[in-house]
Amino acid sequence: MRFISLGSGSKGNATLVETDGTRLLVDCGFGVRELQRRLRQAEVSAQELDAILVTHEHGDHMRGVRALAMRFGLEVWTTPGTWRQADGGELPGLRLFSGHRGGFRIGDVRVTPFPVPHDAREPCQFVFESAGLRLGMLTDAGYVTTHARDLLRECSALMVECNHDPDMLYGGPYPPSLQARVGGRYGHLSNHQATELLDSLPWAGLSHLLIAHISEKNNHPRRVREALGGVSADLAQRAILTDQALPGSWLVL
Repeated sequence: MRFISLGSGSKGNATLVETDGTRLLVDCGFGVRELQRRLRQAEVSAQELDAILVTHEHGDHMRGVRALAMRFGLEVWTTPGTWRQADGGELPGLRLFSGHRGGFRIGDVRVTPFPVPHDAREPCQFVFESAGLRLGMLTDAGYVTTHARDLLRECSALMVECNHDPDMLYGGPYPPSLQARVGGRYGHLSNHQATELLDSLPWAGLSHLLIAHISEKNNHPRRVREALGGVSADLAQRAILTDQALPGSWLVL
């Protein structure tokens, strides 16, 4: 199994997960043309995708989902609440699931969705498993639930949100209402919340730690690494930070 961030942040999110037999796109917060451009940088074409999985209906995660699915005949997997709130309409390849009822299989990948506290209709995140390897993703969550922590404990690699530094958020340009939303229990994980999670997990055994959804206005890479350094200097050095503007590199479990 390997994975790559095609871009992460408030302007668009997409992550590609690949095994020998399956390619899954998690979210598509970019227009089709831009998504194809980023896929080409990862040396993948949209025709090679097997499905799109959608975490929630916010535009930075779902902007291009319907158009991409229609153009290339792709299945779309998401929760009923997400699709209803997005007003997605009819789609031939729509596959609805519950984030509370175990997992499902796409090709050779076992997908386990789990609910997260976020200001969306029925948001979820995922754990992907294939050939004994597990990749866990946790972004767009206001806090870490016990269920999420338990699912992420046995992962071989993690993609975790470090959205904001509280001092930068509450001293920054956002109006008070938006500050409260981002920093609230249905907003986004702060650096401290993310590192508190990592400190409770067996992080030393991770093959990769990818830090995602870093705010361009309310955070800074230096502050992210400082927070990670509070857990371990080694962890801070090993962590890979996603970029909003550019795809990253393939990370192999």
